[in-house]
Amino acid sequence: MTVKNSEAEAETEDESGLSETDVVHYLLTHPEFLVDHIEVLRRIAPREEWSGDSVVDLQTVMMDRSQEAIDDLRSATQSVIATSRSNMSIQTRTHAAVTAVLDVDTLEEVVRVVAEDWPHLLDVDVATLGFEFTRAPFPALANPNIRQLPLGTIRHMLGPDLNVRLFDSMVDDGTLFGEAAGIAHSAALARVEAGFELPPGLLSLGAREETFLPGQGTELLAFLSDVLASTVRRCLTRSS
Repeated sequence: MTVKNSEAEAETEDESGLSETDVVHYLLTHPEFLVDHIEVLRRIAPREEWSGDSVVDLQTVMMDRSQEAIDDLRSATQSVIATSRSNMSIQTRTHAAVTAVLDVDTLEEVVRVVAEDWPHLLDVDVATLGFEFTRAPFPALANPNIRQLPLGTIRHMLGPDLNVRLFDSMVDDGTLFGEAAGIAHSAALARVEAGFELPPGLLSLGAREETFLPGQGTELLAFLSDVLASTVRRCLTRSS
């Protein structure tokens, strides 16, 4: 035998024995029900005699939630578009930088392109090429625009395994960027293995703004440094 707690509760049950509490519990545990059965909402008409803060128009609630979902989707779409445009811009700039360095025939021209052309083409504030110097420096590297890096600099900056590393914040003492160290607050560093008995090299890009962030893709920068290494090797081979 079932004992009713009150007449009020009895009035809330229908012929099937379901109470309002049962219905509310079901809807809360199955939030997709009204979405999957939208016709139920369409048949619900707010009663004119209902009033007060406790009355909720389900149709309005569902429409508000649908609008929120649309707004979220629009925001996500705009973010994807912005990212795609940014990636396309970076790719275009990288290709322009590659083309510029492939057009030169001497190491002096390579260094000039890196120092003078690449900052504009890559939308950074400073770009340098450096090599770790040894007791017997390579004669071809006797160029004032080539940074002479202390032994172990590249391992210290990149570690033993990384070929590219991004810094959202950096304080350079002039080792990487020389006189432009004060404006390079964000940096991208890439290993340059030119071979040809050359010591390890490093391409350094610096920017005033927070241009480079850890976690960003580095494939294009790695490609750029590989092209640079190949061009340096080609130029030295021709001059030898």
